[in-house]
Amino acid sequence: MVLRIKPEELKASILQYAIEGRLVEQRAEEGTAEELYKQIRAEKQKLIKEGKIKKEKPLPEITEDDNPFDIPESWKWVRLNDIVYNHGQKTPDNVFSYIDIGSIDNIHQRLNDEETLIEAEKAPSRARKIVTFDDILYATVRPYLHNTCIIDKEFKAEPIASTGFAVLTCHKGLFNKYLFYYLLSPVFDRYANSTDNAKGMAYPAINDNKLYRGVVPLPPLAEQRRIVAKIEELLPYVDRYAEAYDRLEQFYDKFPEEMKKSVLQYAIEGRLVEQRTEEGTAEELYKQIRTEKQKLIKEGKIKKEKPLPEISEKEIPFDIPESWKWVHFDELVSLYNGDRGKNYPNKSEYVKEGIAWINTGHILPDGYLDRDSMNYITEEKYNSLNGGKILEGDLVYCLRGATFGKVSRIEPFSKGAIASSLMGIRPIKKEMREFIYLFLKSPYAKKQLSIYENGSAQQNLAAKDVRKYVFPLPPLAEQRRIVAKIEELLPLCERLAECREKA
Repeated sequence: MVLRIKPEELKASILQYAIEGRLVEQRAEEGTAEELYKQIRAEKQKLIKEGKIKKEKPLPEITEDDNPFDIPESWKWVRLNDIVYNHGQKTPDNVFSYIDIGSIDNIHQRLNDEETLIEAEKAPSRARKIVTFDDILYATVRPYLHNTCIIDKEFKAEPIASTGFAVLTCHKGLFNKYLFYYLLSPVFDRYANSTDNAKGMAYPAINDNKLYRGVVPLPPLAEQRRIVAKIEELLPYVDRYAEAYDRLEQFYDKFPEEMKKSVLQYAIEGRLVEQRTEEGTAEELYKQIRTEKQKLIKEGKIKKEKPLPEISEKEIPFDIPESWKWVHFDELVSLYNGDRGKNYPNKSEYVKEGIAWINTGHILPDGYLDRDSMNYITEEKYNSLNGGKILEGDLVYCLRGATFGKVSRIEPFSKGAIASSLMGIRPIKKEMREFIYLFLKSPYAKKQLSIYENGSAQQNLAAKDVRKYVFPLPPLAEQRRIVAKIEELLPLCERLAECREKA
């Protein structure tokens, strides 16, 4: 069994490796995170002195229990509050560019190209957070955690963000892209999503206090930049992998059904089983069928039809074995329409038990009729019908409607009557029924439907056109072997489909 990692899992693994210090090597000449942290603290104190940011209550020291994984010796665990600040809030006093949760593409983590400009007096109550270039917006509402981006453009008007975001401005020494990727990592997702941190019933969210208490693995600045460079080198490969993965998923979804079609197509092309000289030729079988058909016409059991023109080279869609023969479908079967007379049954005439009155909706995917939903008519009603009387060994073929082109055996019934949207197919040689059924299920037969349908809004086929189908005829013994092989292979396709559904 081939194990396939999902694109989002691959991306998560890359980010996890990055924040654990395993994506790039450590270099002694780049210093330590402890040295960097001292610089960040000094800058923070300076901004507090200048009144640019508020002094906040110190958070508890980080303990070993707070650390979700091991990091290199040159790194340092810090709280998010230690390395970022924000510019506070304001009530809009002029036209502004509103950044709401929906303003961010949460697949690619970037701002949408279009801006939402709003007059100050029409400002939503949530439009409050001040935003500057290079800030990180982090959606704190749990269902939208990845509606996160870096502010990387100039706006037509002052940008104001929703209170659904935390706005994070990085201190000097912290590369905003490094923090951005950390916030997207699985470990920080787990922290933000934990029931201890994300509160609320309808829209659980992590509040600013809990968010800022989160721990961040801090590398030296030069290493932060190398980590980001490596991530951004790898992510395009993840995108390409995602495209390939999606194509594979589509193929995988279709595979069981496409395999069925291929098996059926191979069957009618003579490529599913080998040919055996001792089984004779289709020409010999064809002569027998013609003799039987003439006999039935003489006895008045079937009508004599006007002969069709010879099959031209142009009509032959693929090569068949030498022992096979191309014939018109009409030469192998007797075709008859569903009842269209004045005695056509209506719902008021249905009975609980009687003779099956077969409509298009009764054809099941497995090629049999649905006993559970079947309607029934009386023997008297059946005898009053002008046509459409189907007998044991016949096939039911849909000429129009939602089940256009579907085919069924008559079982589980031994006789019945078919509605006007259906056609009965009675093989001259009953032993050929199963191969004819497989032919009508094949992609090639489906293609012939499109040749002859009348092009109306509702798909529609005439009985005279079904006569013209070009049919690849094998010897009878080979037909039996083909049917046996199909019955062996199709359950495997079904099992593949079941495995796919469970995967």
